[in-house]
Amino acid sequence: MEGPIVGVYGIGIMFLVLFLFRIPAAFTMAIIGFLGVTYVVSFNAALNMIGADMWNIFSNYGLTVIPMFILVGEFVHYAGYNDGLYYATYRWFGHYKGGLAITTIMACAAFSAISGSNTATAATMSQVAIPAMKKYNYHPMLNAGSVAAGSTLGVLIPPSIVLVVYGLYTGQSIGKLFFGNVIPSAILTIFIAATVVYICWRHPDWGPAVERSSWRERMKALPDIIDILILFGIIMYALFTGVFTATEAAAAACALGLVICLVRRKLKWDNFVKSIVDTLRISCLVFMIVAGAVIFGRFLTVTRLPFEAATWISGLALPNWILLWVVLFCYIIGGCVMDALAFLLVSLPIFYPIVTQMGYDPIWFGQVITIVTTMGAIMPPIGICCYVVAGMAKDIPLATVFRGGFYYIPSYILSIIALMASPYWTVLVLSNLVR
Repeated sequence: MEGPIVGVYGIGIMFLVLFLFRIPAAFTMAIIGFLGVTYVVSFNAALNMIGADMWNIFSNYGLTVIPMFILVGEFVHYAGYNDGLYYATYRWFGHYKGGLAITTIMACAAFSAISGSNTATAATMSQVAIPAMKKYNYHPMLNAGSVAAGSTLGVLIPPSIVLVVYGLYTGQSIGKLFFGNVIPSAILTIFIAATVVYICWRHPDWGPAVERSSWRERMKALPDIIDILILFGIIMYALFTGVFTATEAAAAACALGLVICLVRRKLKWDNFVKSIVDTLRISCLVFMIVAGAVIFGRFLTVTRLPFEAATWISGLALPNWILLWVVLFCYIIGGCVMDALAFLLVSLPIFYPIVTQMGYDPIWFGQVITIVTTMGAIMPPIGICCYVVAGMAKDIPLATVFRGGFYYIPSYILSIIALMASPYWTVLVLSNLVR
């Protein structure tokens, strides 16, 4: 059997195992990758590959960015800033129709600017936002759907773990990826909030307005937001101006976040320990996904599938924009059945050379596929953010969460169209900022 055919079979088997048996993606990719290399080359070659890849992955200095940014998010979470962020945005937006849902989305965006994880954002904001919206008789679909859609911003807004891994894999500047994703993230946030306005216009009883807060209450609620903005702004400025590398910026974010929490007297010793433990747990999960994806990617490389796919697609007599939409459609499907990070690592060996060969900017491509794969986080069958929200809100069925999330799919599509319509506008803005 020819190598590329073996690679296609390997991808098919991987999706089949993930969909039918629900085996974790990290183990599925690692096992199929190992068996595939054994079939194509030899058992000894597969053993040597695993040893070398494991060493290269876990000794990679650049990957230390991931646990440090996760730790910042855990500090913020256990210091109670999630409650403060929701309280502050509630004071400013709660008196509008659907105001609590808009509050949820804005709070998710603010929390995402520190956590870098959509599941962490979903779990954290579900504890705060869902009870508040239940109190004011918000419709369950608007309630759970707004939390699920808002939590997907955790993968988009810097410091995003997905962007970090994309930058390390492709050799692109993490700082440029972070800054390049600020504008698309802001656009998607606005579109999601506008969707809430539209829902409440169509169904006025779904999101009743709450009492208007006084200006004194609004001003009193600002310190928590200011703390987060200071932390986010200092790190992004230092990273973009070259004062820090990405790794140094992550370390500085940990130190600065801890100092802010201690000065505000928000972080107790037991919560500090919990932050460390949760960071270790989440980091191990991320690293296992990266390791499994690298092994599977090595298997695809051995089969020459990426090279053959790039050669075949580049030989098609089709405009580049049509080929790009084909690639993005694959990312939409992949994002629905796999974790965004796992599918990103599996797909990049195949699609990244194709897209760069067509002349598209790697920074821009990273922005687009991040939004596309994130859309899968609120779509069945995987829909990881919907599962997290349903797990936190015991009395809201999973089907209701998915139905609520479907209202926000047009927001993602419009954001993708905006980026596709003018592929280089965010890159041009980035270049002007650099100058």
